Amino acid sequence: MTTEPPEPIDPSTTALLIMDYQNGIIPMAPNPEELLAGARQAIDLIRSYGGTIGYVRVGFADASEIGGSMGKRVGGTAALEQFHADHPNTQVHADVAPQAGDIVVRKTRVGPFGSTDLHEQLQERGIDTLVLAGISTSGVVLSTVRDAHDRDYRLIVLADLCADRDAEVHEVLTGKVFPGQAEVIRAAELPGLLR
Repeated sequence: MTTEPPEPIDPSTTALLIMDYQNGIIPMAPNPEELLAGARQAIDLIRSYGGTIGYVRVGFADASEIGGSMGKRVGGTAALEQFHADHPNTQVHADVAPQAGDIVVRKTRVGPFGSTDLHEQLQERGIDTLVLAGISTSGVVLSTVRDAHDRDYRLIVLADLCADRDAEVHEVLTGKVFPGQAEVIRAAELPGLLR
């Protein structure tokens, strides 16, 4: 994916963000079993090096939170029941479930920073590098790359642990757009970057 090898990652200042790997979203991905298995391996790897795991999920407490671009994406207030913050669809999939001490935020917009305290939690832990896995590439991943880059995080996108309904869009983003602001690798390359 990248043309030259990325610099090594310091696990003590790195967070792996598992984004929108939710019960109601995972089945929409082209290869859900592969995504879950790969994410589980990445989580276990980062944990074994003492890195931080963060989870981002979308869910709404009430109709006042469903608005703007996110409301349109999920189907407006008619979708509130399926996207309610307490509904099983909005919970992180059990195969990659959070553990005590992990960062977990619930967002109400496409990107994870605008409606959560994710940035503050990362800063409190001294995190300066984000490794990204998410569904969808054209939604949460794109929004995160743009916003996190502006916040001066080093970004590594795990291309094969991101998915989009449109395979061509996924390829354009991971192959042409993201490399301008992030290092794009396959999950199998991650172990070689950890020091």
